[in-house]
Amino acid sequence: MRKRKPNQRRRMGDPRYGDQMVTYFVNNLMYSGKKTVSYEIFYEAMDMVKEKTGEEELDVWKKALSNCTPQVEVRSRRVGGATFQIPTEIRGNRKMSIGMKWLISYARQRSGRGMAEKLASEIMAAAKNEGAAVKRKEEMHRMAESNRAFAHFRV
Repeated sequence: MRKRKPNQRRRMGDPRYGDQMVTYFVNNLMYSGKKTVSYEIFYEAMDMVKEKTGEEELDVWKKALSNCTPQVEVRSRRVGGATFQIPTEIRGNRKMSIGMKWLISYARQRSGRGMAEKLASEIMAAAKNEGAAVKRKEEMHRMAESNRAFAHFRV
């Protein structure tokens, strides 16, 4: 690259917890620029998590997020005439964003009355190492493990 890498912007912490990760999660949850609505959904989901588990809701959310963040992914690479799935490690920022997006997308696919209820149930399931987002992570790790023989093609 000719130019230097741009500086990362600092995110403000969220109003309730003052955590930057929560702000990032809410930004991923947001539709059509409705940030206030996504904060309401997130906080309502966190209240449900606290009510149902009896634990500190932010700790449960962080545990759920760490349980569904992948460590490796497979990338397609064409070598000769064949396309190989090559396992590669993921950078820290990408790990977290993939985990958040999986958690949100599988929460949206769940059955339930409102988005807050769906999100709360997916967070609680992921915290217990079950649920669709964790299953997706395990599937990704299995694919990487089965294609480990092609790791020498890594760029």
